[in-house]
Amino acid sequence: MSEQKNKYPVNLTDTAFPMRGDLAKREPKWVKEWQERKLYERIRKASAGRPKFILHDGPPYANGDIHIGHAVNKILKDMIVKARNMAGFDAQYVPGWDCHGMPIEIQIEKQFGKHLPTEEVLRKSRAYASEQIERQKKDFERLGVLGQWDRPYKTMDFSNEAEEIRVLGKILEKGYVFRGLKPVNWCFDCGSALAEAEVEYADKRDPAIDVGFPFAEPGKVARAFGLDKLPEGKGYIVIWTTTPWTIPANQALNVHPEHRYALVKTSRNGEPVLLILAAELVQACLQRYGLEGEIVATCLGEALSMINFKHPFADADPGYNRLSPVYVGTYVTLDTGTGIVHSAPAYGLDDFVSCKAHGMKDDEILKPVMGDGKYASWLPFFGGMTIWEASKPICAKLEEVGSLFKLVMFDHSYMHCWRHKTPIIYRATSQWFAGMDVKPKDGGHTLRETALAGIEATDFFPGWGKARLHGMIANRPDWTLSRQRQWGVPMAFFVHKETGELHPRTPELLEEVARRVEQHGIEAWQALDLKEVLGADADMYVKNKDTLDVWFDSGSTHQTVLRGSHAQESQFPADLYLEGSDQHRGWFHSSLLTSSMLNGRAPYKALLTHGFVVDGEGKKMSKSKGNVVAPQKVSDTLGAEILRLWVASTDYSGELSISDEILKRVVEAYRRIRNTLRFLLSNTSDFDPAKDAVPLADMSEIDRYAIARMAQLQAEILQHFEVYEFHPVVAKLQAYCSEDLGGFYLDILKDRLYTCGATSRARRSAQTAIWHITQALLRLMAPIMSFTAEEAWAVFAGEQGYKDSDGTIFTQTYYQLPAVDDAEALLGKFAAIRDIRAGVTKQLEEVRVAGGIGSSLQAEVEIKASGEKHALLQSLGDDLKFVLITSQATLTQVASEAEEAVVVTPSSSQKCERCWHYRADVNAHAEHPGICGRCVSNLFGAGEARRHA
Repeated sequence: MSEQKNKYPVNLTDTAFPMRGDLAKREPKWVKEWQERKLYERIRKASAGRPKFILHDGPPYANGDIHIGHAVNKILKDMIVKARNMAGFDAQYVPGWDCHGMPIEIQIEKQFGKHLPTEEVLRKSRAYASEQIERQKKDFERLGVLGQWDRPYKTMDFSNEAEEIRVLGKILEKGYVFRGLKPVNWCFDCGSALAEAEVEYADKRDPAIDVGFPFAEPGKVARAFGLDKLPEGKGYIVIWTTTPWTIPANQALNVHPEHRYALVKTSRNGEPVLLILAAELVQACLQRYGLEGEIVATCLGEALSMINFKHPFADADPGYNRLSPVYVGTYVTLDTGTGIVHSAPAYGLDDFVSCKAHGMKDDEILKPVMGDGKYASWLPFFGGMTIWEASKPICAKLEEVGSLFKLVMFDHSYMHCWRHKTPIIYRATSQWFAGMDVKPKDGGHTLRETALAGIEATDFFPGWGKARLHGMIANRPDWTLSRQRQWGVPMAFFVHKETGELHPRTPELLEEVARRVEQHGIEAWQALDLKEVLGADADMYVKNKDTLDVWFDSGSTHQTVLRGSHAQESQFPADLYLEGSDQHRGWFHSSLLTSSMLNGRAPYKALLTHGFVVDGEGKKMSKSKGNVVAPQKVSDTLGAEILRLWVASTDYSGELSISDEILKRVVEAYRRIRNTLRFLLSNTSDFDPAKDAVPLADMSEIDRYAIARMAQLQAEILQHFEVYEFHPVVAKLQAYCSEDLGGFYLDILKDRLYTCGATSRARRSAQTAIWHITQALLRLMAPIMSFTAEEAWAVFAGEQGYKDSDGTIFTQTYYQLPAVDDAEALLGKFAAIRDIRAGVTKQLEEVRVAGGIGSSLQAEVEIKASGEKHALLQSLGDDLKFVLITSQATLTQVASEAEEAVVVTPSSSQKCERCWHYRADVNAHAEHPGICGRCVSNLFGAGEARRHA
């Protein structure tokens, strides 16, 4: 029997493309090869001269190993860059790193202790950041991300540090920068101001207290309420606060001008007492204090304006013997408390604005809280305590002087530092700001106006990002540019010792410092002796010690990188910035503000955001839960290709779920696609398009349909790529491989590929179609499944094709499929045939399950059809049986749809050993026993004619 089989072989070709990907083992070798063969440079050479598309990399922070969020971000960027490159752009990718700032400084403190000399801190921070970058770089390259890894950008490159000082100089000259006292977000652990993006909210438990401020001007109070004189009793205006630690710094009280306030008569411990409360809240307050009382008179808040009250501790210590005036403010609400707010201008934004508006000078503002969270030693009763531990003694002191009306513990959402997870406060310090509403010197739009216009001109993916960023810019306070740290770009100002004014030559001095930094890094500023640049003035000036907010570093990369260190590889504005959705308040935000000040426009044309990674149940990843999925582990076990395919198949606009179960499904999808590729590569392995290709007009109808179907799919996929959508691409590619190819076209093709003459027109027509399809398919897959597409390309392209592509698929643009003239008609026709075939297959399956036939080839089918259906099937002629994969198929015309039917009969003929069809002419040729007439013709004769399938 085996001799027989070899005597009549089928065309079973093979391929060097293995069935098993074995990705985890083989990918690292490919990554190494890509680097050695300088793959990225080859792509650059092929793309030279094309229009640029620049995705500017938001720099990850140079600290710690990469996590799954980093992997998602870099893979998305890589897929977009590759897809744009193949769409005919010169899409370059310069990866970058954010290198300065607190977390690295903290690492150095942990390793080497605090109080190191500044030069040491800088040297060690630089070395630490470099080491971290190398580790992260290896992990990013392992993911198949192609880019200029040998010359990335780093915010700590000397040229970038210098250029950032110049950026500061430019915005200073334009008039956006000012110095002022203002409450900023302050972290005691950082010992520094925080950016908006570094603040998060968490629950905190605090005492909520009602505090009475004694009357100081009873006559004025009486007049405000329209009384000749006040009733008997000690009088208090009552405030409510959840921050008892601010009471020692109280300097004013606030009421709403249009709310009604009541003078309430009550008694406490048998003594008559008068209280001022918001009229609407009187009942609730009295109930809270366990008192009964009546309203004597009411007035509008406006009437209480500028009346003074005493500080609760005024009689307990001369240090508190001061008055608190009432200021009206529209921010006072009636939803909680007493309708009266106490104002400590150093520790609240509204308080600060209100006190300044009422004429309070910076040096009149009381600032008893120091940078480490302790009260200054000069503060009576509480000096030296931390503000949090002082809460209890403050409440006890209020109780003692008779001013505490109620204390309850209260859980509320409160500001915390995102690094230390500890509560932070507003704290008035002297800082440098970029003013959101300052008119620049040229009289143009304010920073806020320019930034909001920039948002209008930007495309957002997904669209909701626009409203989010708009809301943040519309409502944000001035940007605190200064930080009290060491490892950062200095705000290289020379400040007059007495007046605090900047040196009159500041612009040229900044340029002088920038030139030195360009040579020696920010260390040059530390080493600089004032005499070298200021000469005789040196004694009157000091070097400003502040560094720039690290968000200013990354936020000015459009200048320091796109137009600076990597201007050759880039362009301004960038086509796209792409980061996680938290960057609306981070990098997108700071980049928009710096570019608005420098360039009067946004630094990007479009913004794309992706969600965060969660586990299979939608829970946040955390080490303590043990649900963390490390990209390194996935690469080492399943392969980075599986991670790439997972990213592409997930809708990144929301949260991205990952788990072992989800990855298993991705592996399955990968196998299906790989198996399809292997079939395509095997069946074109003996095909040379230069010699063997069949012209479109001479191809079988189903082959022309297959090319038209691929062209249709390609057009859809390229539209998705155009708007950076990948999950529909993966869904369509999967469906195409399993349904269009596996379940229909290739299923039908097998007979022609395996049994027609090896060089027959029928077989070459099929190979021509799948050669074109594979050309298109590999390129469409390449941005997503980069390793597999490269591996397949090396096999598929052929020696000359591989040479012409410079040894990589990534030098190619999307494939131009031959244009099928009657594409629309063919697509319609075969869609209808697929429907009919599905019905026949279902019936064949029923007969098979019942034991009537083995394979579908054992069946003979009669289709009774009417009207258009009959005409459609008739157009396939004798090839109908090949479409249905049965040995025989007959078509009978019936009058109406009601009479339509499919009749399945098991064949009574013999099975051909070669093609497995059941035919009457098996053994009909004595010299070729065991095979059918069709096979005899295909092997030894003219071969069968195939027009349709």
